[in-house]
Amino acid sequence: MNAHDHDHGGHDHHHGGHHHHRGPVALGDRRYLIAIGLSLTIVAVETIGGFLANSTALVADAGHVLSDVLGLALAGGATWLAARPARGRRTYGFGKATVLAALANGVVLIFVSGGIALEAVNRLMRPEGVGSLLVMATAGVGVVVNSITALMFSRGRERDLNVRGVFLHMAGDAGISLGVIAAAVAILLTGWTWIDPVVSLAIVAFIVWGTWGLLREAADLALDAAPADADLESIHDFLSRSAGVTEVHDLHLWAMSTTEMALTAHLVRPEHDGGDAFRADLAEELEHRFGVRHATLQIEQARGEHCPVC
Repeated sequence: MNAHDHDHGGHDHHHGGHHHHRGPVALGDRRYLIAIGLSLTIVAVETIGGFLANSTALVADAGHVLSDVLGLALAGGATWLAARPARGRRTYGFGKATVLAALANGVVLIFVSGGIALEAVNRLMRPEGVGSLLVMATAGVGVVVNSITALMFSRGRERDLNVRGVFLHMAGDAGISLGVIAAAVAILLTGWTWIDPVVSLAIVAFIVWGTWGLLREAADLALDAAPADADLESIHDFLSRSAGVTEVHDLHLWAMSTTEMALTAHLVRPEHDGGDAFRADLAEELEHRFGVRHATLQIEQARGEHCPVC
């Protein structure tokens, strides 16, 4: 069994050395750098095109993509930090940086949305002419580039909050650019210039709607809440049904990063000692069944034994 188990006064700590999920980290640096470069290209193209075409929607889209560049830099840096080994006082390493990056990304998007909304309202009160053909051509570049970037992050988004956030942002950007193209077509056909700021407000609503869930989940992880996809009840039941266990208490589950969970629990096992093999088997099952890579288990023959806080 490829696991590291340490016995210290009835405690057991396990982490599977052969199950490190290296996918997002191994690919992370390259993907994030490429995505940042592509996104900056979109920002430049849409900003210039927006001013030339006098389109608030196009400039707003560029501002949104610029906020994603910051998010990509935060997420990429955090993913790199998460791969650094633990040292010194940071005994858990830097994995929590991925959570902080996701939280910061969400906050930045909310503030950017407010700025876009204010500008859109001003333009709605004072409509101006828009160069529709230039808007369509420029936004078309955004659709293509954002779609390519989103596909780069389609792998690993199920288990990494940062990767999922980047994927959603890039896919959302492609959708927003399509909306800008549709608005430009409508303006070209009808001459209704108020459509441009209205689309900007729609972009804001889309950003807030897509960001709120990510921001809430990141905040929960920053507060050491159990991850949303963790089944606490099933984990408790699994430990309770283990051989000789009569009670489970002081069960805690939290996220060490956007990809790793840690667990601590006290198991009352009156008729048995805290055998190394028993604890190691439990820890390995916790990893395989529930994705808990760091499990610390304390075995007690009576509730409160070796437990000052019980």
